Amino acid sequence: SSGKKPTCGPCALPGCGKMATLQCPKCLKLGLPSTYYCDKKCFTQAWKAHNQIHKEHARRLAFKPPSFAYTGKLRPHYVTPMRKVPAHIKKPDYAISGTPVSEMRDKDKVVILNEKQIEGLREACRVGREVLDLAGHMVKPGVTTEEIDVKVHQWCIERGAYPSPLNYHNFPKSCCTSPNEVICHGIPDARPLQEGDIVNIDITVYKNGFHGDLNETFLVGEVDEESKKLVRTTYESLMLAIRACKPDFFIRDFGKIISKHCNRK
Repeated sequence: SSGKKPTCGPCALPGCGKMATLQCPKCLKLGLPSTYYCDKKCFTQAWKAHNQIHKEHARRLAFKPPSFAYTGKLRPHYVTPMRKVPAHIKKPDYAISGTPVSEMRDKDKVVILNEKQIEGLREACRVGREVLDLAGHMVKPGVTTEEIDVKVHQWCIERGAYPSPLNYHNFPKSCCTSPNEVICHGIPDARPLQEGDIVNIDITVYKNGFHGDLNETFLVGEVDEESKKLVRTTYESLMLAIRACKPDFFIRDFGKIISKHCNRK
């Protein structure tokens, strides 16, 4: 009744914290989520960084998928720039250069871990599982795989881990997301997930000098029976192979177990 604008939350300028009443007019014009500032001074101070949101939006609108012999309806969408990892997080050797030197140098070595190393590996895998579970809860129609990647990046850092895919052979994201006909190692992008999609999320974290690597395929809303059968059969094949793990078992024989189960289905 007083005619004053309602407060809409804290000012978006880092370190301010006052209740905000002003909205960015350009965000309103572009249809972007509103960003609020308590006064023009804070808005002016934040403008340089905030304007990157508008530029990112323009690049997204201008993106066109490259020409390619696509096998299905899926098309790549805009990919945002690579995110940074804080200095205090221990990083693998490729984090800066993009080249996994130690992996390429030691590719023919088989390392037998001691008890302490096994515990370090277990911790990396536990963190990876935790992040994957959180990412899986984000899967629903309308969510982009870019949004999932943003949170995966954040969750890894919060747990003192480096997101292993980031800059591995120059890979631009912190996880891999593979919807529908993408076989594996898909790059998170601006495409919203759609009702009926399936999407594999591949999480690897680097912690304690070890990589914990795991993935899972999720159903997006209501999915057809063929897709459900594919996901179910893949899971069953994985569990059969895991149950076969023991000393003196040949790695090549995992493929036989998986192939036999899939052919039976």
